[in-house]
Amino acid sequence: MNKLAFSFVTLLLSLQSLLAQDFVIGKFDRLDLPKLNLKNLGAKIDTGAKTSSLHCSYIKQIDEKNVTFEVLDETHKKYKDKRYTMPIKRIASVRSSNGIVEKRFVISTKVVIFKKSYNTEFTLRNRTKMNYPILLGREFLKQGFLVDVREGYLSYSQKKLK
Repeated sequence: MNKLAFSFVTLLLSLQSLLAQDFVIGKFDRLDLPKLNLKNLGAKIDTGAKTSSLHCSYIKQIDEKNVTFEVLDETHKKYKDKRYTMPIKRIASVRSSNGIVEKRFVISTKVVIFKKSYNTEFTLRNRTKMNYPILLGREFLKQGFLVDVREGYLSYSQKKLK
């Protein structure tokens, strides 16, 4: 392909992306989980993770279809000392950054970010040692987000302005 044709194709792809009304999200942001009654939770954007992850404690399967858990833990200022019971969407095998594969329960809940609501799957995991209680992975991001790692808290900044 010659340079002119390559430039034209690149321009068309760029225009398509702009017209798709994707949101630009930075490397970090804040979001709401309305079904869990939680607002402004910190989230790290991770294009290397397939599924999103939610920091939980006391994760326990109560029967074939349901799991109980507490969102966050006692050390987190938004911890509510409330147990939730939700349907198990599936059980996923997840390879962590250190290479260990573990089974995790997956739930589905709504995420509100950029004033829009998205159905999202989360693996339940104790993330005590992590800086952010939520990790947003590719399955969430492909719902209309472009990641700009130079930015952060773009939706939260818009929210604060209003």
